[in-house]
Amino acid sequence: MKRINFFLILIMISVSYMTTLVSCSNQNKKQEEQTVQTQKPNIIFFIADDMERDMFNCLPEGKDSNLSPNIDKLVDEGILMINQHVSSSVCTPSRFSCLTGTYASRATCKEFTDFTKKMDGQTVVQWNTYITPKDMTIGKLMKKLGYTTGFYGKNHAVEAPGWKKLPLNTDPTDPEAVKVLKRNAEIIRQELKKAGFDYAGANYQDNPSYLGPEKLRVQNLDWITDESLKFLDTVKNEPFFLYYATTVPHGPSNAEQSWNGDRRVTAEGILDTPPTCLPPKETIPERIYASGLVKKGEKIPDRLGNVLWIDDALGALINKLKEQGKLDNTIIFFFSDHGQYAKGSIYEGGVSSPSIVWQKGGFKAGHLSKALVSNIDFAPTIFDMGGGDPDTVKTFDGKSFLPILNGEKDKIHESLYFEMGFSRGVLKDSFKYIALRYPEFAMKWDLKKRKEILDKWNNFRIANKLRYHYTDPSLPFSHLMLIPGGGDAEFPSTKRYKHYYETDQLYDLRNDPNEQNNLFGDPKYADKVKELQAELVKYLNTLPGKFGEFKTVEEIITKK
Repeated sequence: MKRINFFLILIMISVSYMTTLVSCSNQNKKQEEQTVQTQKPNIIFFIADDMERDMFNCLPEGKDSNLSPNIDKLVDEGILMINQHVSSSVCTPSRFSCLTGTYASRATCKEFTDFTKKMDGQTVVQWNTYITPKDMTIGKLMKKLGYTTGFYGKNHAVEAPGWKKLPLNTDPTDPEAVKVLKRNAEIIRQELKKAGFDYAGANYQDNPSYLGPEKLRVQNLDWITDESLKFLDTVKNEPFFLYYATTVPHGPSNAEQSWNGDRRVTAEGILDTPPTCLPPKETIPERIYASGLVKKGEKIPDRLGNVLWIDDALGALINKLKEQGKLDNTIIFFFSDHGQYAKGSIYEGGVSSPSIVWQKGGFKAGHLSKALVSNIDFAPTIFDMGGGDPDTVKTFDGKSFLPILNGEKDKIHESLYFEMGFSRGVLKDSFKYIALRYPEFAMKWDLKKRKEILDKWNNFRIANKLRYHYTDPSLPFSHLMLIPGGGDAEFPSTKRYKHYYETDQLYDLRNDPNEQNNLFGDPKYADKVKELQAELVKYLNTLPGKFGEFKTVEEIITKK
């Protein structure tokens, strides 16, 4: 009897022990699940430079005409924001808005404010809207949420006082030149740190053709990617935010200076050996030939070579995250800084720039969103994803579109606002209104003054071995610059839009997506004009600067 009781006791103890083990196991499993659920996502913002619509397989203009498996993966598994726009369509202001969540006309850097004074109080958004240490950025905001932040590749957005441009004929291997290049790099790193980025590297302060030495006019995505991968290796258990900015496919886009160039050439000088983090450049034509996009032996179009090179860079980041076991908890944005078809204008060809957002398992909204969103919405959205409350950031002009991704809302904006050079515009209910206004003093320039301005511009371009387009000083100014005819960035727009130089324009984008039929003078659309002009005034009254008859005083009338 005692023996039986002893065995019963043993059995009871065993059952109790096993129950405890199962209970502990279940508790641990629940804790692990809760940890996964509450862990902040890593976020990569991958921004390309001047990427055209025909470089995306996901858009009608480029359908199945590119070799870009990694970009295609983001589209297939993520969501395409087909109505993504930018508020300004050249590099600097677009990046300013992406990084701050505000309109570029809020810039307070001296270059911008001094130019505003020269323009009699009218703000003129060009390549002059730089972020200063006092500006709130997504880098600073993510650091507050416990993120480690990194900024790699093209800057052209954060001010770098003291950065020195070397002469065109500089030998970049000369020890004195090397000192200047290294000092420039350190200046940029320190300024990016002030802007909220813990780590920075492989930075181009401008496009390669504008950095100074002609011998450094070579793109180098391998260098940018190599430094970015080192950043990913540096980050341990804390979440990270990586801003990765290519310099391509912006010019120089020819093979010898881009995808097939010398990968030892960097903005900091010449490396002893090229990075090896990406597939060798010789494999780019091999893979394109194998894809059937180009017949073997034919010349590889630079468009195809550069897109595959960008795709390789994206793939390297994805593969690194897979190795680290972090990909499943990472959100990736892929975006080009603006439309290229009408760069430097607020036509749809300049301000329409679809973006892609990816996370494992996709988003509840599906694979395509037609919601109107702007690049001022990126920073609020990223902050929201990291666990922040965008409503607490008083500097934001943008809104988080995370509720759209999550299927909780179908829109966050009733209208969008655009500002570029001397033009302003609004988009609402598929109608676009554009107003073009110049300072009164510029409209009084005589032919001699106009010729002086045009010659100065053209001589600068010639001295730097850059192209120019107009020699007739009697031509109207462009949307972007007070130069007769216009500059280089906006040149294609002057030829593609037949109403380009008209002061008021109205387009019905449903029936006229290419903006070729100006409805402004049509009596049938008089009420629509009044509605959109009133909408424009609402935006202008929240922003600094004058603008023609729409806003005649420089101060902000009503604070947003």
